[in-house]
Amino acid sequence: MGTVKLGLIGIGNIGKVHLRNCLKLEHGELLAASDISKKALSYTENLGVKRTYKDYVQLLKDSDIDGVIVCLPTHLHARCAIRAAEEGKDVFLEKPLARNATEGEEIVSTAKKYGVKLMVGYPLRFASSFRSLKDKISSGVVGDVQTAYASMINDGPFFHRAESQVPRPVPRWWFEKKQTGGGCLIDQGSHLINLLRWYLGEVADVKCHFGYRFNLDVEDYAICLLRFQSGTTAIINVGWYSMKNQIKVELMGSVDHVVACHKSSNKLISALHLLIGITPRFYAPYYLELQHFVDTIERDLEPTPSGEDALEDLKVISTAYKKSAKSSHI
Repeated sequence: MGTVKLGLIGIGNIGKVHLRNCLKLEHGELLAASDISKKALSYTENLGVKRTYKDYVQLLKDSDIDGVIVCLPTHLHARCAIRAAEEGKDVFLEKPLARNATEGEEIVSTAKKYGVKLMVGYPLRFASSFRSLKDKISSGVVGDVQTAYASMINDGPFFHRAESQVPRPVPRWWFEKKQTGGGCLIDQGSHLINLLRWYLGEVADVKCHFGYRFNLDVEDYAICLLRFQSGTTAIINVGWYSMKNQIKVELMGSVDHVVACHKSSNKLISALHLLIGITPRFYAPYYLELQHFVDTIERDLEPTPSGEDALEDLKVISTAYKKSAKSSHI
């Protein structure tokens, strides 16, 4: 096919990252965008997007659009992704797939029913540092991975205040379990669980300890112990409590010990880059994942990470939450 025509649904923080990256895609064109905010739509129009909609249903009915990038809050994922599939649009959906495994299964089954592609946004899979670990495992450089450690510590939803350097309210949905499905485990842990499953295979069991430093409805830090069917044991450490960002994976194998990190850019430099329309280095993997999505549509290939892949991550997370709920009543 020719140029892949895209629609962007949701122009918040991550939506704006995808918006800027869309303008640089090979064989891809951002044809339309949707958001309930007039300010967000104005921002999009100023970057050259000609078709804008306040209601994403109108965007989905645009017959010129081949695929959509969905950057809505988690509680809106299922409704939007299912409607997109019904309209015959290929779907790139920001993680997590949904609030829970039941919603996730409905999204995946609907995509299959209507024969559309479903990719979930896990940018760490496209970061060179973490891809190199996958190559080292595959080539035998690490040997048998006995234990692993993965961490993602940052300011979580409070980045709204940290990056702007001025007080700004955090959207309320971030802190409501009914809206998000959970806290930092589903938000950050989904990234790390997906990454470790990519490296090590399927998870056999999971146990978690949840913390509530800020007395929220959802956990703001979590430590999980994962046992993989391969025999590997991994620790996942996630939290929303630090102004300093850390994303790190360590693999301890029978041959070697390897480490990878994904470092964030200086916040001031990142802010300056955003002002002049440059995507900060930290967000480069977001471009690569979108380019992959476009390539799979153009060449009629299956995208990865797929919806099924993300559903498995969600099942692990759902198990962790269920076990925690049971243990709290003992």
